[in-house]
Amino acid sequence: MARSVPEDLNSRPVAVIGGGTLGRRIALMFASQGGLVRVYDLSADVRTAAVEYVEKKLPDLVAARPGASAGRVEAVGDLPAALEDVWLVVEAVPERLDLKRSLFPDLDRLAPADAIIASNSSSYPTRMFTDDVAGKDRVLNMHFYMPPAQNAVDLMSSGHTDPAIMELLKAKLPGYGVFPFEARRESTGFIFNRVWAAVKREALAVVAEGVTTPAEFDEMFTINTGAKAGVFRMMDQVGLDVVLDIENHYAAENPHLPEGPRAVLHEYVDAGHLGLKTGRGFYDYE
Repeated sequence: MARSVPEDLNSRPVAVIGGGTLGRRIALMFASQGGLVRVYDLSADVRTAAVEYVEKKLPDLVAARPGASAGRVEAVGDLPAALEDVWLVVEAVPERLDLKRSLFPDLDRLAPADAIIASNSSSYPTRMFTDDVAGKDRVLNMHFYMPPAQNAVDLMSSGHTDPAIMELLKAKLPGYGVFPFEARRESTGFIFNRVWAAVKREALAVVAEGVTTPAEFDEMFTINTGAKAGVFRMMDQVGLDVVLDIENHYAAENPHLPEGPRAVLHEYVDAGHLGLKTGRGFYDYE
């Protein structure tokens, strides 16, 4: 029996679970079509900061995009309340498999029966944390990059996802200013991120081998590619702890990957220099 896809999308909220760096950016995009977005996070400070971020950025985003209209964003500290009547749930919690395994059965149990449940995980396919989820056919990966600057989105089936849900999201997401691309088979890193991981790894390798420095590599990278920021500065923006977690996941799947890139990341992470969010990483932001 085919799953019933959600209806009346324009009148129903979107819930974002996790109000951190990416969660608040995801909430911003879904607030750009006049609807309601609820941000759930265990931390009241994070919830408040997420709402403040959206409210600050939303007017300029709406002004710059034809057809956009400002919606509302709410901070919610109660999970059942956050999920009430939503058509879409986007999980954006830290990249910890145990955390996702404990969360997704709750999302499946509490969300409306026709709601889509998506994970923003950048490294774990949803099949790895949905063993105890009854509605596997409504679960998928929906991985965002760094909106509103980087607006591509990876869609990847859980292995059970109803094709009608994939088609609905392909049609609906561009209205929020984000553009979906389907990974047509399971792929660690999805599409762009898989290639980007290799770029980061090789950039870290030339530093690990003493060939160059992070700042000099970034200068060369921006000159040759025209990019606004270099690879090391972009890793600082994401968070070096997150970058290391992702690289560890790739290494677990492929033990032949070189250790040098992870050793460089460990040097910074072990010292508490995680990038922009701590004021220091490959660059000093203080």
